[in-house]
Amino acid sequence: MRSRPLCAPVTLAVAGLAALAACSDTTGLPPAVFTNVVDTVSLFALDGTPIAAPSAYLLQGKQRVRTDQSATLDFAFNFDSSHRPVLLPTQRLGLGALSSLQFGTAPFDAITLAPTGGWVFDSTFVLDSGTVVLVRSQPTTCATGITVSLYAKLEALAIDTAARRVDFRILVDANCGYRGLEPGIPHQ
Repeated sequence: MRSRPLCAPVTLAVAGLAALAACSDTTGLPPAVFTNVVDTVSLFALDGTPIAAPSAYLLQGKQRVRTDQSATLDFAFNFDSSHRPVLLPTQRLGLGALSSLQFGTAPFDAITLAPTGGWVFDSTFVLDSGTVVLVRSQPTTCATGITVSLYAKLEALAIDTAARRVDFRILVDANCGYRGLEPGIPHQ
């Protein structure tokens, strides 16, 4: 099968962002209104799968992305030339240093806060079942006008080499600039 083309970015709206209240604390971030939940997601490889299968993920809106319809994404899934399953941040896809990743240094459930440093923009992240990866999104402009990133953690649950698919659990903190990575309303 052919490789998927990356198209021009599509503007994506997130329901509820307009409803965020004005800044009310010293960090300049609006109050947290979105509850963090753990979701299970499947992505298909960029190469060797039907073009209609989602191969990428966008933290804003917690969206699986078809790369034939949008180049707006935070990471994509593929198999490298050695047939290893990998996650790719935007720079590895030729889309600029917008998003970044890093390997988790603790089990998924033990990670409660995204780090402030150590983010990698240009490396391929090889996956295995149980691998934990932290994600920092491309810059996102919040309803208050500030531009920050969203944060997430994911854990690879299963890799199906025949179907060219990865299944993972992911927790995205959809609150503007918050780094909390545990279920519930984050506390910054």
